[in-house]
Amino acid sequence: MGIIDRLKAIGPGALVAAAFVGPGTVTTASVIGAEYAYVLVWTIAFSILATIVLQEMSARLGLITQEGLGEAFRNEFDNPLPRTISVALVVSAIGIGTAAFQTGNIVGGAAGLSTITGVSENVWGPIMGIIAAGLLWTGNYKLIERVFIGLVGVMGAAFLLNAVMVRPDIDALAGGLVPTVPDGSAYLIAGLIGTTVVGYNLFLHASTVQERWDGASDLTECRTDTIGMVIVGGLITTAIVVTAAAVFPKGTSISNVGEMGDQLEPVFGGYALTFFSIGLFAAGFTSAMSAPLAGAYATAGALGWERDLTSTRFRAIWMTILSVGIVFSALDYNPIQVIVFAQVANGLLLPILAVFLIYAMNNRDLLGDYTNTTLQNVLGGLVTLVVVGIGLRTLYDVLLV
Repeated sequence: MGIIDRLKAIGPGALVAAAFVGPGTVTTASVIGAEYAYVLVWTIAFSILATIVLQEMSARLGLITQEGLGEAFRNEFDNPLPRTISVALVVSAIGIGTAAFQTGNIVGGAAGLSTITGVSENVWGPIMGIIAAGLLWTGNYKLIERVFIGLVGVMGAAFLLNAVMVRPDIDALAGGLVPTVPDGSAYLIAGLIGTTVVGYNLFLHASTVQERWDGASDLTECRTDTIGMVIVGGLITTAIVVTAAAVFPKGTSISNVGEMGDQLEPVFGGYALTFFSIGLFAAGFTSAMSAPLAGAYATAGALGWERDLTSTRFRAIWMTILSVGIVFSALDYNPIQVIVFAQVANGLLLPILAVFLIYAMNNRDLLGDYTNTTLQNVLGGLVTLVVVGIGLRTLYDVLLV
């Protein structure tokens, strides 16, 4: 496959990359770079490998079976009780979870625009939400996909330019690929992995590959898209860590991306701040579109509803999720309790999804010759152990700390 063919293969993978490089990832990566410089770069490498392993399985499941993960999850149980429990778990963790995170997505993107224009985030937030709603309402998957590809390109260019401009220490960056866990860094490691390996992306990917491709004959192109775009997402995250490591003295504690902007303002006459703000806007806007879309695919699939971008029920789901973000982005309100619930629900659901996904990927009746290889099962098992640890850590942090 030549370079032109590989570029043409870009599709649903861009939605996945855009979804996990959101304001939460930008914030976490900035904090990691400021506090630990390049020491935790290995965490990004692991997160990207883990994401590729699970997203490839999810994409393959959707492409071969022509079903979404929600349907697969629902249809696996014949007994009404476990089926009801599984549906309730998916709807609460994915549907409500994406709604809770939506405010942060919109406000994060609005913060980037506010830095550039001087207009309040509370004004830009609803405007962004309405534009996102208009794009999703078209029901035109090709248009939505092109918007995502374009914004991932903008985001990548903005953050990577910043990383180049601050002239990182290449030797130190390479040294960060060696796994080490400094004292006090465990929560940041779990946070970065948790914002990269995202449960709702598995639902989004399994469904969107069906919008782009027809079946098994397109599997190579699908894998190229998945691996390539997830790596691009990883490079963007690395660029954010590199930028923070370069502009802050090691050991600096920051609590939000606004402090990153303040530090970048004097760099190269303020152009670095502009690039960072543009990247933050693109990260927020793409996440503000992908989260409602993922919530709609997951919820519709779990409930057995039609997964059509133009169907009334499908639109009602993403509109509800998006509306939550629009309303709260216009207010000076921080829905901490709802976001905590979303974090716990998603943290607990991800290990369940990973186990179920690996189980489904070994079902010959479902996938025929496209079941997992031994290597894929081993890698999937290792990733699952890590996400189980993250889930337990999330539960511990919320209930016992």
